[in-house]
Order: sequence, then C-alpha cells, then structure tokens
Amino acid sequence: MITNFFIPELNNHDVQELWFQQDGATCHTARATIDLLKDTFGDRLISRFEPVNWPPRSCDLTPLDYFLWGDVKSLVYADKPQTLDHLEDNIRRVIADIRPLMLEKVIEDWTSRLDYIRASRGSDTPEIIFKM
Repeated sequence: MITNFFIPELNNHDVQELWFQQDGATCHTARATIDLLKDTFGDRLISRFEPVNWPPRSCDLTPLDYFLWGDVKSLVYADKPQTLDHLEDNIRRVIADIRPLMLEKVIEDWTSRLDYIRASRGSDTPEIIFKM
C-alpha cells in the first residue's frame, strides 16, 4: 500500500512540511516500512522507535485515536459498505462532514486532557475516564 498507493499519491503534493504519524503497532514498524517512510519524511516521522517516538499509551492523549478513528469508523461502516468504492466514498463523505465546531470541541477536550496530565505531573491516571 505504501509503495503502490501512498508514496505515488504524495508525489502530487508538497510534503516538505508534512509530518507522518503512525501508531506503534509492531506490524506497522517493519524495517522496510520505516525505511520507505524515512525516505519520504526524514525526521518528520512519528512512529515506534523512530525520529519522534510514538508516546507510550497515548490513545487518551491523541485526538486521532480517541476521536477521529472511532467516530469516523462508526459512521463509515454504518451502512455496511460492500465494495472498496463504496467504502472510499463513505470515508471521503464522513471526513468532509466533520465541522469546525466539532474540531473546536476536540481541541478543547485535548487541552483539558493535557492540563490534567500536567497537574498530575505525568503520573499514571487510571482513575480518569476521558469523555468526548
């Protein structure tokens, strides 16, 4: 996917200032994959064991994890797409439908989460349940 789709698609865009973030899943961090991404993004790669390390247990502090993936996934699969074209259309539609007000709420929630972590001086916070 990276070689056949992602990198060729990036060639149509200016990526000099673009950062790439992927989660720390072992299957996403194979050396060949990381080498391809480093060739494109250099030090602007956020990944496990790479120039900018994926923060441990960051799902509660990363809007992509606690908001976008779950929210988008539930909407994308709501009508149970049966073809790749249908799935792609749903993804495009759902992403396009995200409104600025929703993003403002996500940012407010994110800053609240960061404030809590700062106040706890980075200690474990297992008793906290973050809500969107």
